[in-house]
Amino acid sequence: MTSDITLFVNPSAGRGRGAHAAQPAARVLRDAGFSVRTVVGTDAADALRRAREAVAGGTGALIAVGGDGMTSLALQAVAGTRTPLGVVAVGTGNDFARAAALPVRDPVAAARVVAGALKGDGGRAVDLGRVGHTWFGTVLASGFDSRVNDRGNRMRFPTGRLRYDLAMLAELAALHTVPYRLRLDDGPVRCVEATLVAVGNGGSYGGGMRICGQARLDDGLFDVTVVGPCRRSTLLRVFPKVYRGTHLGHPRVTTYRAAKVTLEVDPRAAAEAGIVTGYADGERLGPLPLTAETVPAAVRLLGAR
Repeated sequence: MTSDITLFVNPSAGRGRGAHAAQPAARVLRDAGFSVRTVVGTDAADALRRAREAVAGGTGALIAVGGDGMTSLALQAVAGTRTPLGVVAVGTGNDFARAAALPVRDPVAAARVVAGALKGDGGRAVDLGRVGHTWFGTVLASGFDSRVNDRGNRMRFPTGRLRYDLAMLAELAALHTVPYRLRLDDGPVRCVEATLVAVGNGGSYGGGMRICGQARLDDGLFDVTVVGPCRRSTLLRVFPKVYRGTHLGHPRVTTYRAAKVTLEVDPRAAAEAGIVTGYADGERLGPLPLTAETVPAAVRLLGAR
């Protein structure tokens, strides 16, 4: 393992925590004997290009400093390569770090974990999901939650989490189900009316919402959570349970496990359902249909337990 490693930094993550986290993380890694180079892109595309150049150039590790968005970019660069990934999670959600039991919002502790893994076992191989050429580590979301994302992304005011709270209220007012066609592995197509379908490589999204709370990063399978038709009052009662994962026992919730999942809107009801978008790791994938596949041991994650 080369001692030259790369910090991949989002300076705006967590309202500036990314910039503040990079220096103490780099100091810990240098004190541990590593030569640290920092990469900061002008935008997401430039950042990903620079990360891929670092991986192609033989960096000993790529260390994502920021939130789930930065980790998602780093995954695109390291997945399927021999370059291990470290995560210094200082963003708003940090769901990938939570799934791997890594330190959250503690850059010194996270850097120590990375250094220990690089000098020790070299990390642990974990699974990723893949849709086309896009990799994801946590959850692919569609339905109600993706419509909240769509609406929130269109809003310019307010900023931060409040914007998505308001988007959720607006979507609740327009709540409707989606006529899904769901296929698990190579099984039959299931026609289901659902409020949302979530495909989890990891257990949570949105900063600790355990929508696929039993998902594991190393079992080669997705956990699929289907929330059936709900009244607004039912959804409001069930929603707080998502943070504990206890919603999985609700009669309107069905779960499955599969290595490949295809989601599409029943074409006979497509006009009524409208465009249904998929988001993975909080990033927009595009409209359904989408097929997600698990890729076992797709990345070596430093410090994962």
